[in-house]
Amino acid sequence: MIVLIAPENDIPNEIVIIHQLFEAGLEVYHLRKPSKNKTEYVAYINKIKPEYHNRIVIHHYHELVNSYGLRGIHFQEQKRIDALENGNGYFNNLQMLGKTMSSSFHDPKTLEECSFEFDYHLLSPVFTSISKKGYEGKGFKVSEIDKFIIGLGGITPETTEKALQLGYNGIGVLGGIWNAKNPIKAFTTLQKTLKELKKRPY
Repeated sequence: MIVLIAPENDIPNEIVIIHQLFEAGLEVYHLRKPSKNKTEYVAYINKIKPEYHNRIVIHHYHELVNSYGLRGIHFQEQKRIDALENGNGYFNNLQMLGKTMSSSFHDPKTLEECSFEFDYHLLSPVFTSISKKGYEGKGFKVSEIDKFIIGLGGITPETTEKALQLGYNGIGVLGGIWNAKNPIKAFTTLQKTLKELKKRPY
């Protein structure tokens, strides 16, 4: 499983590239745009072909899952704490049947002890981040944690094997794709690498 995180700030030809990535086989696209308001989120989603909406997981304005056939919703760490651990009835107005729920974590122990059952968990930084300077990798080993965990941070074709050896069920990527000269080629190379490595026992 490959999870692609959106670039934080819009880049040239972003929507065109996203469509090409979907056509190349991208199945999970996390839409995370902290500086956009709800209207801008809606405008962004409307630019993506409806047949790909079911591959989009939204980080902000979770209520948009009701208006579009999105794949699911994602909780960043503080949002998870506020909405799930300290709040009641968060899901009352969300149409979540058949949708996924995921969350970000930065500590394996917190992830392991989280009582809420997410479909998958993003844990970072596994390796030193490509997109965030000074975000040093921690090399978290998760093979003893009985949850579906996606490793994020510094993921490239070269680090993917190590991620699987550490026990991750899939990989999350941001800078490894968006910072590449050719994002489509970078994705297909990563996709091929993961497919080949998944044939091996870890």
